[in-house]
Amino acid sequence: MTGHVFTIAGGKGGVGKTTTAINLGVALEEDGYDVVVVDADLGMANLAAMLAVDHETSIHEVLAEDAAISDTLTDAPGGTTIVPGEQSLDAFADADPAKLRKVVKTLANAYDVVLVDTGAGLSHEATVPLGLADSIILVTTPDSVAIANADKTAQLAQRVDGRVVGTVLTRSTDRSDLDAVEDELNYDVAGVIPEDSEAAGTEPLVIHAPDSPAARAYRTLAGRIEQIVEGDPVPDVVGRPIEWFDGDDERADDEDDEDGDGGGLRSLLPW
Repeated sequence: MTGHVFTIAGGKGGVGKTTTAINLGVALEEDGYDVVVVDADLGMANLAAMLAVDHETSIHEVLAEDAAISDTLTDAPGGTTIVPGEQSLDAFADADPAKLRKVVKTLANAYDVVLVDTGAGLSHEATVPLGLADSIILVTTPDSVAIANADKTAQLAQRVDGRVVGTVLTRSTDRSDLDAVEDELNYDVAGVIPEDSEAAGTEPLVIHAPDSPAARAYRTLAGRIEQIVEGDPVPDVVGRPIEWFDGDDERADDEDDEDGDGGGLRSLLPW
């Protein structure tokens, strides 16, 4: 059985795609899954830099047929493995995005979960990861431009037969943020990551500040991702209507207990 490939996508830069991929990877690793995170942002690769991880070989060299994928595998915090990218323009020019499919297929044969971190925009190199994924997770902030770009990414995913399974709302400060995403996107919100002052430094938040609201939210998100990996029907995983957040305290407590992580998504919201 091959591993499940998730593409972490969003049309706008700076919405937290890489941060989400990193923290989700660590949370899944903590729960016993063997995870690899791939830096497929070929134009603006930053995965290794964000983690302050040194590497000798990049995915760009693999896509240029100058190295094997096994040469790129790099240990990262939290027990995850990363496939780093290169930041030079020459490396970008030599890399062939079309070869990414073979790379990801190879990784899926070796890992339980493959998280593909993508670049911004609607370019060819940003589109390829949408078509090769088993599941696509959209990432957006409450910003109206970011939401609109996430919607464009979803439309592009449909054109390449991609399967969007939900949206992750990052940097949320108010429940109106959630309302805006629910109103504009036709995909259920799989996770809400509140704005968190602890989110600093090169160590993943779930390691650096494991009890922070954002770290707890990433773990809650990981629990839903695990259900997808295990083959549960997608609506049962991410199909949470807006009313779920408006329910009474007793229902919220029941949901928290079912999650088994000391707090459900409703308890993580900052409002």
